[in-house]
Amino acid sequence: MTDLCRADPEHVPARQHRPPATAPVTPSSTAPVTATVQAGPRDAYWPRLLPVLTVLAVLTRLPSFLHPLWNPDEGFLATEARMLAHGAVLYRTVVDRKPPVLPWLYELSFALFSDRSLLPVKILAVLAQLLTAVLLASYARRRWGDRAGRTAGVLHLLASVALAPDDAQAAAFEVFMVPGTVAAVWCADRGRWGTAGLAVAAAALTKQTGAAVLAPVLLLLLRTAPRRAAAVTALAGGVLLPVAAVALATGPARLLFWSVTGSGSYASAAGAVSLAVDRALSGTGIFAAGCAGLLLPVCHLLVARRGAAPAELWLWLAASAAAVATGFHFFGHYYLQLPPPLVLLATAALATAPGGRLLTGASLTLSALSCAFFLGWGLTDLPPDQPHTLTVVRAVRERTPPAGRVLLWGMHPEAYWLADRPPAGRFLTAGLLTNYSGGRGPSHVGEAYGVPGAWPAFRRELARRPPALIIDDSRGKPYGPSRLPSLRAVLDRSYERVGTADGAILYAPVSCRPTGAPRAVPSPPRPAP
Repeated sequence: MTDLCRADPEHVPARQHRPPATAPVTPSSTAPVTATVQAGPRDAYWPRLLPVLTVLAVLTRLPSFLHPLWNPDEGFLATEARMLAHGAVLYRTVVDRKPPVLPWLYELSFALFSDRSLLPVKILAVLAQLLTAVLLASYARRRWGDRAGRTAGVLHLLASVALAPDDAQAAAFEVFMVPGTVAAVWCADRGRWGTAGLAVAAAALTKQTGAAVLAPVLLLLLRTAPRRAAAVTALAGGVLLPVAAVALATGPARLLFWSVTGSGSYASAAGAVSLAVDRALSGTGIFAAGCAGLLLPVCHLLVARRGAAPAELWLWLAASAAAVATGFHFFGHYYLQLPPPLVLLATAALATAPGGRLLTGASLTLSALSCAFFLGWGLTDLPPDQPHTLTVVRAVRERTPPAGRVLLWGMHPEAYWLADRPPAGRFLTAGLLTNYSGGRGPSHVGEAYGVPGAWPAFRRELARRPPALIIDDSRGKPYGPSRLPSLRAVLDRSYERVGTADGAILYAPVSCRPTGAPRAVPSPPRPAP
């Protein structure tokens, strides 16, 4: 017992005071400690575990290094960061529906290294996953002992890639948001309320749904803080000060509009309820299959030992599930918010269940098999639409000078970055102007459903500095120019069709044609919208 009291404080169960060596250790009523922690040498645990987690983090993210980028989110961020580096102003001359932390991180990476490669950002994504695993291991070790810590760290890294490769391997918003959510719970569990607030702010300023972690943090505060008023003040200060600083840097009204209030149409399932339900079922099915190794012990916990896990973990899982459903799009990468609370709940079950070794073996085996499947998928697969995008990129390079401004009317902003051509304006996808996204059908798509005020700004940009090339990459989708009077009028008045690239239609300004010369390729008739 004396050795236990002298050990690293992390060995002491959560919120448990260390008594004198002669006194028995009694678990706190607020911390459901169910395992006796055996303290080893002070410096042995992390030096042994960290290399294992580091190797596993690198291995599980190997597919991310095989391609320049995996999905349009990475392409959007890369194009946005390049524009910021060349003088664009966030939420004014380049816009997105996301908070600013990750665009700024991409911009910093480009400034320190090069804007032609996402390799530094991909390495940061590996470190983000490693940090998440370490924090989960630390939390589990504090609650349930050394073995639980090792289990939690390994389970997270195995589950972190249990999605389609373009969702799991992209260095995009959720990968960088999740460490903040885990850090918030980790700090709150130790009563560090100001730091917990900073972590909540970091998560929410990376992606809005990161704010969901505030729910378990508040529950921990209500259950465990001895001085609630001081704790609430520290937590509120930690959350509000970074948000206020970012608002001052970007403009409070613009930050609020682009991060919250300007996305009403995008976050609504109006006209697409059946499609949203189908996507929810398929996305949840893939995630459940990939995380079967976590769901097995969590189901055991629900059936047999519901009280063995702290209430804040259940609330964290529920809040994260609500965040996944926000907007009713159910993209695969949204589910990356779920593994951390699932991992801790599974670890609680494995640490407290009778015959826990057998359950642990089954959980780790299922998780390893799932990880191997999705890792193999990532190592052998191509990013969606990559051949098409590269064909369009070659056409753009052939038909425009290096400084030629281009309008890519589609949903693949990575073509701007790959072609190294500046966008014609602040809107990098047709989705911002039409409300189209991969999770929506033809309903509620068009000029009337775009971001409020977007079309007047878009028309001004096209009139002030007409692009050297317009690429209609809609390919039959409901946001095609034939359904958009403003864009159709610009093409009819000032542009002519000059070619195609794998289904994308290329338009060049009529002024580029010698006077009196016929059009290179007649423009096809446009159906009425």
